[in-house]
Amino acid sequence: MSAPHLILIRHGQSEWNKKNIFTGWADIDLSEKGKKEALQAGLELKKKKMSFDFIFSSVLKRAIHTTEIIREQMNLKTIPFIQAWQLNERHYGALQGQNRQDVINKHGEAQVHKWRRDFKTAPPPLKKNQTFKETKLYKSLKHIPNGESLQDTQKRVLPFWKQEIFPHIQNKKSVLIVAHGNSLRALIKHLENIPDKEIPFLEIKTGKPLIYKIDETEQITSKEILDF
Repeated sequence: MSAPHLILIRHGQSEWNKKNIFTGWADIDLSEKGKKEALQAGLELKKKKMSFDFIFSSVLKRAIHTTEIIREQMNLKTIPFIQAWQLNERHYGALQGQNRQDVINKHGEAQVHKWRRDFKTAPPPLKKNQTFKETKLYKSLKHIPNGESLQDTQKRVLPFWKQEIFPHIQNKKSVLIVAHGNSLRALIKHLENIPDKEIPFLEIKTGKPLIYKIDETEQITSKEILDF
């Protein structure tokens, strides 16, 4: 490839996506549809003769499983694969594990839309006796959030991007990131300079690769969405 690529993929549909449940940091795996979406993403990228030098994902199994399916389809099993909690979905606080329609019925569609889409609004936090813990995944963390806005999510995504991922692109390497709707929205907001008032309208479909060409100054020179 003549220029390094950055490919962003939201994991395939998860079991809780299928059931319309707020997932956040809950470690939920792919549905059968999600596995097929990951498979198709790998096949479509292979058709385009794409390749990567580094692969990053969150530590959540729905992102890891999506990545593993793509790597197998593209025969990229020897490429470095880094898993980082900083790329996790936003923590949905007290909403995690609740059905979205039930929450809408209780709090109203406008409030739920604000919790889900507004840049600065955080969901209701977990109470102290409800603190969400996945000790095996986060034993190195001193603080586990009890809920995050998209702005909070961006505050952990961007330092990881700038310190651990973007330097590879500056060194002319191509990178694949498999993450989540909100961690990717946080990154894309930064890369595309999307205003706070417009970010609620950014939708990222499961399993659909976004292909960027990006230069060493972090400027996007081209963008393509594989919507198959």
